[in-house]
Amino acid sequence: MAKPAHDPRANQKQRTRAAIVDAAVRLVREGATPTVAQAAEVAGVSRATAYRYFPTPEDLLIEVATVTPAVQPVEAVLAELGDDADPETRFVRVQETFNDVVVQEEAQMRTALRAYLDHWLARRQRGVETGAELREGRRMRWLGRILEPARGTLSPKQRRRLECALALTLGMDGMVVMKDVCRLKDDEAQDVLRWAGLVLLRAGLAEARRGRSESPRVRSRPVRGRGRTATASRVK
Repeated sequence: MAKPAHDPRANQKQRTRAAIVDAAVRLVREGATPTVAQAAEVAGVSRATAYRYFPTPEDLLIEVATVTPAVQPVEAVLAELGDDADPETRFVRVQETFNDVVVQEEAQMRTALRAYLDHWLARRQRGVETGAELREGRRMRWLGRILEPARGTLSPKQRRRLECALALTLGMDGMVVMKDVCRLKDDEAQDVLRWAGLVLLRAGLAEARRGRSESPRVRSRPVRGRGRTATASRVK
């Protein structure tokens, strides 16, 4: 059977695309929000060529968002830890590594977050409820590996719930809340996120060890006041 003909231009196209993305990443790290034309100029290609690969700035930003500088450092930490370390040690090492990169590469991380949000809004405006996901779910994969030593302690439901809770303490999303809403400095933000993560992790594991399969339930009860009825919550 004859082999398909090799396209000699394919490698060149890949190199051109990569050069445009690399140029956009450099601009982001310098604090800019790159346009396609700016990325083309830095990459040394024509605007027409760049627009063939990225018709809109949003297309370019989405591509930049997939270039995540934290992937290799976190994967290296997990490989180093192997299967021996306990979940708490694993979590602290991964969180510190990931959030350190978030702080160091804040401009790129914020650009990625913006791209995700812009894409969601654009889909919503077009009335599109489903579609290809931009975010690869790396955090959830990492957290699954972090909690692997506790597989025998946590039920599937408990494990999933704990992974979702811990995801709030890793990455740019939580850092935005710490810095923009709480007005914390980088080191303060990382300290709070580390503390919050450990509180959640310890509480989740302790609950599982006690054999409690459900979270405390909140029951509302009416409270009558001056001419109106309010609602109070009681934790059971």
